[in-house]
Amino acid sequence: MSFGSLIILLTLDFRDPFCCKVVHPSPSLYSLLKFPGHERSLTQIKFNAEGDLLFSCSKDHVINVWYSHNGERLGTYDGNNGTVWTVDIDSESRFLVSGSADNTLRLWSVASGKCLYTWEFPTAVKRVAFNEDDTKVVCITEQRMGYQCAIRVFDINREGDGSDQSEEPEFFFNPIGSKATVCAFTLIPNIIITGHESGKVALFNVKTGEEIDNNERAHSDVVTDLQLSKDRTYCVTSSKDKIARIHDTKNLMVIKTYTTETPLNSAALAPTRPYVLLGGGQEAMNVTTTSMRQGKFETRFWHKVYEEEVGRVKGHFGPINTIAIHPAGTCYASGGEDGFVRVHHFDDSYFKAQPYGTVDIED
Repeated sequence: MSFGSLIILLTLDFRDPFCCKVVHPSPSLYSLLKFPGHERSLTQIKFNAEGDLLFSCSKDHVINVWYSHNGERLGTYDGNNGTVWTVDIDSESRFLVSGSADNTLRLWSVASGKCLYTWEFPTAVKRVAFNEDDTKVVCITEQRMGYQCAIRVFDINREGDGSDQSEEPEFFFNPIGSKATVCAFTLIPNIIITGHESGKVALFNVKTGEEIDNNERAHSDVVTDLQLSKDRTYCVTSSKDKIARIHDTKNLMVIKTYTTETPLNSAALAPTRPYVLLGGGQEAMNVTTTSMRQGKFETRFWHKVYEEEVGRVKGHFGPINTIAIHPAGTCYASGGEDGFVRVHHFDDSYFKAQPYGTVDIED
């Protein structure tokens, strides 16, 4: 494992009622600004369950792990031979799973950085996720080269050092119609929720491969991200159609809608506070002809209940590809096309402000 630093920002640039005060970081934290997290654009970032570690993956084939409180890089997970599209961490911070463009799903030891097991497929792995008790992993493989999009579920053997795993999936099926782009286990055993290239959001029984419910009109363009609430009873999706929505994971009912003026790549739910964070921006291929402001490379804060935008945070020099929020809600991280990971810690005004009066959020 190698060592280095992460970019960590404590300065917020809100122009909304709940955070009018700027937090001035200490010089020692500002000195970390000179160290980018990756050599190429970020694809996904995730906090562990405790929030002390932040994992980031990128098109540079590398997975990094950082201390979230000070930006120190704890190490790297080397071994992939292509873009690492996706990562997830179990609730004990013992195992890490990753999916890559080298057509592999890999199981890693978080502590040692060792690759414990590798599953190989005909096409790239675009999304991975643990279930609630960390005993299963679901993964989506790409539709390409004559192969259909496939969803596989693997049992994770947690005995011993984790290197003794079954090569064959417990469940395997090809989703109906439009290919799946994102997925996660719901609260109901063996039921997953998926987002699709067509904009559809669906529920599948992984045992039978049956699509048990769907919302064909959840979005009008590709679903780019799907993140669950802490209790897995609802989720937020983002899409290239410039809209994010909160869905009930039992019946796919749309609960809330957040309409922006820019394509969205990621959406996250803030715990303890009534906010949804959205990130995106103009397509990367057009960025060189657009100013940072016109490209709309900002993290947007929307009120979860009232569906109104209440603040923005600038910083990235390209589209924001991924957003993650600390499990305790004390900070959030964003990863961009510019190759930087930025961690923003909230000041007291964020927690005390009530822009629309008292709204209690129970997670």
